[in-house]
Amino acid sequence: MDLTRRAFLAANGTALGVTLLPGDLLAAVQANTPPTPKLSDWNQVRRQFRLSPDYVHLSGFYIVSHPEPVRSAIEGFRKALDESPFLVVEQGMFESDSENLQHKVCADVAEYLGGRPEEIALTANTTTGLSLVYHGLPLKVGDEILTTTHDHFSHHETIRLATERNGASVRKIKLFDEAATASADQIVARIRGALRPQTRVLGITWVHSSSGIRLPVRQIADALKEVNGARAASDRVLLVLDGVHGIGVADEVIATMGCDFFCAGTHKWIFAPRGTGIVWATAENWARIKPLVPSFSSKEVYAAWSEGRLPRGPNTADRVSPGGFQAFEHQWAMGAAFRMHQKIGRARVAERIRSLNDQCKQGLASMAKVKQHTPRAAALSAGICCFEIEGKKPEDVVNQLLARKIIASSSPYAVSYVRLSAGLMNTPEDVDKALTAVRAVVGT
Repeated sequence: MDLTRRAFLAANGTALGVTLLPGDLLAAVQANTPPTPKLSDWNQVRRQFRLSPDYVHLSGFYIVSHPEPVRSAIEGFRKALDESPFLVVEQGMFESDSENLQHKVCADVAEYLGGRPEEIALTANTTTGLSLVYHGLPLKVGDEILTTTHDHFSHHETIRLATERNGASVRKIKLFDEAATASADQIVARIRGALRPQTRVLGITWVHSSSGIRLPVRQIADALKEVNGARAASDRVLLVLDGVHGIGVADEVIATMGCDFFCAGTHKWIFAPRGTGIVWATAENWARIKPLVPSFSSKEVYAAWSEGRLPRGPNTADRVSPGGFQAFEHQWAMGAAFRMHQKIGRARVAERIRSLNDQCKQGLASMAKVKQHTPRAAALSAGICCFEIEGKKPEDVVNQLLARKIIASSSPYAVSYVRLSAGLMNTPEDVDKALTAVRAVVGT
């Protein structure tokens, strides 16, 4: 039964008595939205951002400055919502699949990830995505989640809260002693050696905001595949990946990397609207999850409720996407960011970020009293450069750089470092200015 919300209301004698906006809402919004500009050179890309010219912004990984295509998409949807909020939400969320704007977003995301639209759950950020996965997995007493000492507060805390409820245990391991000298073989060997018969989940982060290291996810996934080959299906180890600082940075087809669940906010490197995120998994893995929040995205869940029964069939991604009213203009504009990245080209994006951050690391390496913690090798690094200056606290260095109009950051971990991060909104001249400022701070 193809039951829409409108059909259900009409069947119960409460028809809305109004006509939806004529035509295709998405087409109408796009008709009033400027086309994505040509992005054939990096100056054109830089011009898409409204960053203050008074500073060199080298903390773009923290939260996005919306580029022009995203701002235009947000404004288009906002205008439509402000003009007729009821009709736009009804048409954009609760009508046919062809009009459903969440489906449109999932299609744009899937094209970038290399997956299928029905494999995407829409969330608000990485933390929400991780929570939906860890709290949704059917773990029990005797099961173990293996994670690392290097992961972010959100990952650790999500695991803690989930295991308090389901009775599973958590164990943390070190993947390396020093990030700067780590190797892919060492990381994979430590993970493989730490797996136990009761390990059911491995939770890791693709790119660490603490040190800037990028984990060899494909090699880790291959090692898990070997281990799982000798296990019963119910005992296999699932790979949960926090990918927020890899998506929009690395030239990787995420759907084929080998992780079972990929969680990421999209309001960082991918430039999607603030307050947006995704979880990707295959249908087989979505079937393992029990949803936590009522969904507004699944016709089957709505039909089951209206008919007084339980949802039929296995769980799906759209049943996990949290329902309730959202900042719809932001969620619906996500596709503009993914289309912008597709237009630039994933390989070009990755090479540009690599080049800028290699320039930064090379400059830092030439300075006395500066110790880098991010690996120099491109295969084990991405867009975040972490370092310390002998005799200076990271927060003091950040403040001294800010006084010189360089926006850096410090990592919010027990052991903190200074971070410089060059993205597509930056230029080689930006990096040179930052290095000049670091030299001045070293000399103070």
